[in-house]
Amino acid sequence: MDPRQPRGRAATGGEQPALFAAAEPARVAPESEEQPFAPLAYRMRPRSLDELVGQEALTAPGTLLRRAIDADRVPSMVLWGPPGCGKTTLARLIAGATRARLVQLSAVAAGVADLRRAVAEARALRERRTILFIDEIHRFNRAQQDAILPYVEDGTVTLIGATTENPSFEVNAPLLSRSRVFVLQQLDAAAIGTLLRRALDDGDRGLGGMGLSVSEDAIDALARSAAGDARLALNTLDLAAADVGEGSAITVEGVAAALQHGAARYDRAGDQHYDAISAFIKSLRDSDPDGALYWMARMLEAGEDPLFIVRRMVILAAEDIGLADPQALSLAVSAQQAVHFIGLPEAVLPLSEAAIYLALAPKSNSALRAYAAAREAAQRTRNAPVPLHLRNAPTGLMRALGYGKGYRYAHDAPGEPLEQQHLPDELTGSRFYVPGAEGSARDRPAH
Repeated sequence: MDPRQPRGRAATGGEQPALFAAAEPARVAPESEEQPFAPLAYRMRPRSLDELVGQEALTAPGTLLRRAIDADRVPSMVLWGPPGCGKTTLARLIAGATRARLVQLSAVAAGVADLRRAVAEARALRERRTILFIDEIHRFNRAQQDAILPYVEDGTVTLIGATTENPSFEVNAPLLSRSRVFVLQQLDAAAIGTLLRRALDDGDRGLGGMGLSVSEDAIDALARSAAGDARLALNTLDLAAADVGEGSAITVEGVAAALQHGAARYDRAGDQHYDAISAFIKSLRDSDPDGALYWMARMLEAGEDPLFIVRRMVILAAEDIGLADPQALSLAVSAQQAVHFIGLPEAVLPLSEAAIYLALAPKSNSALRAYAAAREAAQRTRNAPVPLHLRNAPTGLMRALGYGKGYRYAHDAPGEPLEQQHLPDELTGSRFYVPGAEGSARDRPAH
């Protein structure tokens, strides 16, 4: 069940809410911070847009966002992207490039009081732009998001929200309509490798003063294992460096020990959940057992409920295989019962068997198409009377009125095609079921 629910409307006019009437000064993120003991990922944050790696489609000279920054006409925006791709860094760089005050809040910990302070100070300092950066804005509830809306609309603050979840589902529609959505991409291994080498060479903020020897194999292994998360990669490198000490070598084995295991980005209530199950179902539908097994393993290893996976397989068996192989539905239901009965880890056996069978089975959606056509006709002719000969006639009055008259009983003529009107008069001659071209559906006649 999709937990994402549409947001409600926000009041956009009238007097400012009283809850923002008075406030203490907000905490403004310092424009220049020296944090020698901060994690490596924090210390190595880019100091300019030109240093930002992996998001050139957004920040390269001449792009829409870069032109807005250079012209100091930054709109309110939502930055949508996976963890460690640079959302917070980009917000800080935008504030620095436009010489704006940056007020940084985390929706995990912040509440109405924090919003009150941020807005009150921004209203008191209107001569300078205030950028209100809200990390993980999808964690704010509807009321909190609605409370920001008037101040985004009148320009009291320029909002930059960051989220790992689809803003179409997680950000209120009125707030989203007043913001631009910029999509940040997951960093590839080459981009993360660049960041790792930069940290190893930087003697001021990075590890350049340690005299480390790091093989290209170790850098490549870490870049691949970080799953696009630059923060994870840099902090893992920092841990590996601290482990071996100055003047030592960091090996592939040392990287593996610091990383412990590859990063598995998966949220059973978020986009990764829906994206992975979509890839799994499409692999089955496209008759690719390897793709199906891979995505199923990804989900199971990340902790997905196996019953969720097998329920989707039952649906696919009826929706996409259907009459081309009616046995597929029986097998999928049997797999569901087996998974429920034995549980993990042994449940991977019936799951794998069912996934391979469904992927290799012939495909037909004739049942789905037939129902869709019948539903459209039923909605269009919802008041069409049932033909008299098909009506039940339990009383003499009904029989006198012609109920059941002329009905032909199929068992009176076994083995013969029975031609008889079964649709309302206005739908006579309609055909909803069209046999598929695969499996048993190909041989099933249309009545």
